[in-house]
Amino acid sequence: MLDKIKKNYFILIVTFLFIYFFFNLLGGDRGLISYIKKKEIYEDLITKQNDLRIKIQDLEHKNSLLTENIDLDFIEILIRDKFLFGKEGETTYIIKQNGKN
Repeated sequence: MLDKIKKNYFILIVTFLFIYFFFNLLGGDRGLISYIKKKEIYEDLITKQNDLRIKIQDLEHKNSLLTENIDLDFIEILIRDKFLFGKEGETTYIIKQNGKN
């Protein structure tokens, strides 16, 4: 038995090295499976970043409407939305969607 191992020593080492590199290629911290997971996380972060950019632009636009030149129409929209305020003679209706306010 020991004699066969000595004769096939090179083949055994190459086989173990191949198995080692194969498992690390697939399952290690820098492996293929880890790469795919990190790529999905990266794409999710990119979409979140784009959503946050849109929200920031919207908030900056609303802020500019309130600070530079006061837009009375925008202030009226805010008052109506926040305080359910209406003009004299108006009827305010609240429409619930899917059981939510």
